[in-house]
Amino acid sequence: MKIKLYRLILIILLIGTMTLIFGFSGQDGTQSKGISTNISEGILNLSSKYRELESKEQKKILQRTNAVIRKIAHFSVYTLLGILLMGLMIKTKLQNKWRITITLFIGLLYAISDEFHQTFSPGRTPKVTDVYIDMLGVILGTLVVLLVIKLYDKYMTKTLQSGQKM
Repeated sequence: MKIKLYRLILIILLIGTMTLIFGFSGQDGTQSKGISTNISEGILNLSSKYRELESKEQKKILQRTNAVIRKIAHFSVYTLLGILLMGLMIKTKLQNKWRITITLFIGLLYAISDEFHQTFSPGRTPKVTDVYIDMLGVILGTLVVLLVIKLYDKYMTKTLQSGQKM
């Protein structure tokens, strides 16, 4: 029962994350750029040095920052996707190499489909570099899950060993 609930929660979170990615890809270029520009401006306006620059310099910095924010967004949401996919795979009876392979394969397929989806959104263009960034996120998410499991297993082993010595 506990494992079924765990899987259900992860599946709901996974569908939610995929829906979020799909929604962002469906935005036209103006909407998409507007969101990241607002975030970039908010961050930059925290700096008094930025606010003191001339308008032309501010615009250059904003464009560069906006590009970085967009890539961080790709990386972050796909890291979450990797965590959820690998979290779901952990509860299968497959060997770790197959869990990892399936997680990465699904992540790659979704990243490619995400970029393809953007071809239907006005003002958006698919980018191979975004697929690479997305996959780096999936890889990090996968590694995070594996690391957490390894640390948990190590902690449990120590706990059991110290409990047996008593």
